[in-house]
Amino acid sequence: MDEKTSRNQKPVDKNVKNERLDQYRVKNTGKPMTTNQGRKISDDQDQLKAGERGPSLRQDWHFFEKMTHFVRERIPPRVVHARGYGAHGEFVCYDSMKQFTKAGFLQEPGKKTPVFVRFSTVQGDRGSKDTARDLRCWGTKFYTEEGNYDLTTIAMPVLINIDAMKFPDAMHAYQSEPRTDMPTASGAHDNFWDYVANNPEALHMVQWIMSDRGIISSYRMMESWSINTYLFVNEQEVPTFVRFVWKPVLGVHSLLQDEAQKIGGIDPDFHRRDLKGAIDRGAYPEYELGVQLIPMEDEFKYDFDVLDPSKFWPEEVVPVHLIGKMTLNRNVDNAFAELEQVAFNPANVVPGIDFSNDPVLQGRLIAYQSAQYHRLGSGNFQDLPINQPICPFHNNQRQGYMRYRIDVDHVNYHENSLANNTPYTTPPEKGGYAHYPKKVEGHVTRNRSESFKDYFTQPRIFWNSMTPVEKQHTMEAFSYQLGKVKSESVRQQNVNLLVNVDKEMACIIADNIGVDRPSGSHVPVSTSYPSLSQANTPHYAYTQKVGVLIGNGFNGNEVTNTITFLQQCGVIVVIVSETLGTITGTDGTKLKVDETFLTSSPYLLDSLYVVGGSSKNQAKFNQEMMHFVQNAYKHYKPIGIASTGQSFIQSSEKNNLAGVIFAANNPNFKDEFVSAIAKQRFWKRK
Repeated sequence: MDEKTSRNQKPVDKNVKNERLDQYRVKNTGKPMTTNQGRKISDDQDQLKAGERGPSLRQDWHFFEKMTHFVRERIPPRVVHARGYGAHGEFVCYDSMKQFTKAGFLQEPGKKTPVFVRFSTVQGDRGSKDTARDLRCWGTKFYTEEGNYDLTTIAMPVLINIDAMKFPDAMHAYQSEPRTDMPTASGAHDNFWDYVANNPEALHMVQWIMSDRGIISSYRMMESWSINTYLFVNEQEVPTFVRFVWKPVLGVHSLLQDEAQKIGGIDPDFHRRDLKGAIDRGAYPEYELGVQLIPMEDEFKYDFDVLDPSKFWPEEVVPVHLIGKMTLNRNVDNAFAELEQVAFNPANVVPGIDFSNDPVLQGRLIAYQSAQYHRLGSGNFQDLPINQPICPFHNNQRQGYMRYRIDVDHVNYHENSLANNTPYTTPPEKGGYAHYPKKVEGHVTRNRSESFKDYFTQPRIFWNSMTPVEKQHTMEAFSYQLGKVKSESVRQQNVNLLVNVDKEMACIIADNIGVDRPSGSHVPVSTSYPSLSQANTPHYAYTQKVGVLIGNGFNGNEVTNTITFLQQCGVIVVIVSETLGTITGTDGTKLKVDETFLTSSPYLLDSLYVVGGSSKNQAKFNQEMMHFVQNAYKHYKPIGIASTGQSFIQSSEKNNLAGVIFAANNPNFKDEFVSAIAKQRFWKRK
């Protein structure tokens, strides 16, 4: 069987990468303590000293090894994407993409490929909060039989710069102010908004970050685009422009700005904890991979430049074809060894995937490899277990820091006769990688294509596509961020820029931040696309977290039936009461308390089931109950009211109780409550 045939074989139903990692997984529990040289340790508490109160001795090799390793444990963080989390999983191909690409992992329906995924924020450092308003990134490493393929995507379909030359400037401006290193994990400062005002190409992505997309509710509910334009190349050497998009099966959902800010203090690890917890429970996150395809001959057919990374390809114009599904089904065993040492690079491609002339992509092909050399300290980072491919790899690269591969050949150059010219090259027709021979012509220049310079049409389309609620949230985000800017000039410049997107929006923001309303008006564009609004995303009750607010003396039959039904629907039930332990119903039913009013928070719950009950300190219990209910109501969350909980929310002229479902005299309560949980927000509530 030749290499071309074998690379497209459907593998057996197992995760080959995880089996390979098993040889590196070490369990220390129950084992004697030793040094790294294997010497057993008799005392790990005290240094070796000259007398009990004397000085420590230089001959204490155990202390030297332990301490010197400790002070060298940290490696340079990523310059961007420093804070992240991820998991292992598998990708299953839906349909053969043979018509467009010869990539082996996309040839046959049902073909499985092991993957490793890392989600991350961009601005903050490793110790920052998960819920910052930020663009989020997503690296997927496909361990294919043809080598590793790294697909890097971000949670919005546009980038902040048009050319990679500008990326260091954008990130310098976006990250914390250099004199004070503040603010952490926020672009709400003068430098960033000064950059936006003076680099209008940045406005489009900034508008997406200011929308609900900038504060995702969960990594499990995050859509993500490749931004850059790649090439699919088939066996007939026919190329096709392609962009990739991950679509979460649970839909795309977001936090409110107030929630994101509060959660950042209550639980900075909110998104990391959510992802890990879902996998631990067996509620494996799922994402479908879609591709948008444009024939090469249609490169100039559209009113956007297909190579411009600051512009999206509208799904209504360039349809998304779903080609497979990824399931994350195993948490990492060691965050440093896997999440911190994993190295992504968009240059890691397989036959059938190539690069367009996208100027940001061209720059990224250089930057990522250099970043890994800096962070991981040697040219041998590919040998780290998490980065190793599942297929054999052979070349003439030798030596370097931390080289633990033992190459036994006496020949380490090409070409040669002593080893029959091996390792040998492989022709493209047998699986060797060959770049598509695209035609290149033109004068050497640093100029930018005129077709890239339409900075306002697509931001206007995005604005037109939002619902009134989404527009309101976006204006609030602009007002908050620009309201933090001290320079009145910078604030004014930004509203003068925003008027090109929407005059009413710019004027409202100007009023909010204390500057003059801008003159002029927005670009005359009325186009809108339903795919750009989160209002059209799928909604499910599955994995939504419901807090059961409860004390002693509850109706055991009513409550247990409701909780059982919620769990059958895949809803996560959290019992919240005054103290940990158990609570008892009127019929003797006992429930274990998961969280207390002190350790939990209404911000950490997606909806409430209000039961009520008795407590040792009834006044404080009732006060906490009201706090949770009022907070959930204010944030438009679903609320179910048990027959014993009606006193905690009353109808009045000031409210309409939209999304509040009562159990009393309601035989359909459980179904209606689950439907409300699935809807997630009730924007018409007052």
